[in-house]
Amino acid sequence: MNSKAGAKNMLLNCARAQRGERVLVAYEPEEFGYYDASIRDAVVQTAHALGLKVRTVNVGFSPSVTTLPDALRALIAQSDIVIFLARLGDQLRFCDMPRDKRIVVSFALDAGLLESGFGTTPHDAMVELKDLITDAFSHAETVHVTCPNGTDFVGKPDMPLIDTGDTTVLRFPMSVFKPVPAHSFSGHVALCGFLTGTGSQYYEDYTLEFDGRVLAHLDHGRLTGFEGSARDVAAANAHYDRISSALGIDRNCVHSWHAGIHPGCGYLQDACENYERWGGAAFGNPRLLHFHTCGRYAPGEISWNVLDPTIWIDGVPVWENGVFHPSRLAGGQGVLDRYPDAAVIFAHPDAHVGLVEGCVRSGASTVLEAMSKDLRFSSLRNSIDSPKQITK
Repeated sequence: MNSKAGAKNMLLNCARAQRGERVLVAYEPEEFGYYDASIRDAVVQTAHALGLKVRTVNVGFSPSVTTLPDALRALIAQSDIVIFLARLGDQLRFCDMPRDKRIVVSFALDAGLLESGFGTTPHDAMVELKDLITDAFSHAETVHVTCPNGTDFVGKPDMPLIDTGDTTVLRFPMSVFKPVPAHSFSGHVALCGFLTGTGSQYYEDYTLEFDGRVLAHLDHGRLTGFEGSARDVAAANAHYDRISSALGIDRNCVHSWHAGIHPGCGYLQDACENYERWGGAAFGNPRLLHFHTCGRYAPGEISWNVLDPTIWIDGVPVWENGVFHPSRLAGGQGVLDRYPDAAVIFAHPDAHVGLVEGCVRSGASTVLEAMSKDLRFSSLRNSIDSPKQITK
């Protein structure tokens, strides 16, 4: 395998690119420590080889952004396809993207992920599985979620209409299903050692690490409190108070949740080395279940992360201790039969999710602070390069 195979999967099977179409690659420089330049090179070179007209534009990174800059919007208007190799695409995927363009946000952050099973598994197979999962939740009477650390919540999914509740931006690789609204779920959630942001906005002290186990209590989509040591509970409440007050959002809203569906989504670094990057890549692994909280919107501003969930859909453990079993879905085995390359990945899932013993005990820290000191976050509006044609 190689990264160009993953890039071809992205361009042809996700973006549905046709020879002669105009592709805008909006990238974030690798100095920000998030996307590696190797993925940009692979995408650009593959696009040229497919006969596409390529422009690149440096969109920098802004920790808090709500709208597309006018200059970037103009470039998008001149394109058929936009590939975001930048957090900007993720930040705005729910709120401010033109609907008449094929816009792809890559959750493969480097060439290694692009050339792995994460990037090369047939995109259509993952989309079909995503749709089967959404259908299963839509018709389920009861969904019950547990994990080895003590998670236990239950409810009847109240899924949004088919054309709502999800982003129109195309994800690559497809690694999660449509978020399940949390307002019909109650119970408690065992957090895997920390609270961290959702990639919507990046704020100081983005991640709060705990000393021990912490449970978050949920009652019909509302956070009702935390359980753990007095120190951890006080820190968690202070974190929610600070973020909700600073952003003027609903502190106790638990908006929705989803689990990873892509067994090729391996994350080889320790999460505590860069929680921002971990949160933008690892969540697609079936070993992780992810809640959107703090804010009455997706994705909210604080995420809860659950390790190795078991998800019972009407009594069937479709996820079991962090392993997703498509064959336990109606129609799931048929997808694996049609896409043998996907079946191979499901038979040999990547267990790396970046969580190691001791990682959560290193004391509250944030890579974001160091980045802001060393790099001085660029203003998005001032960082757009003049568009340029890249040659092979």
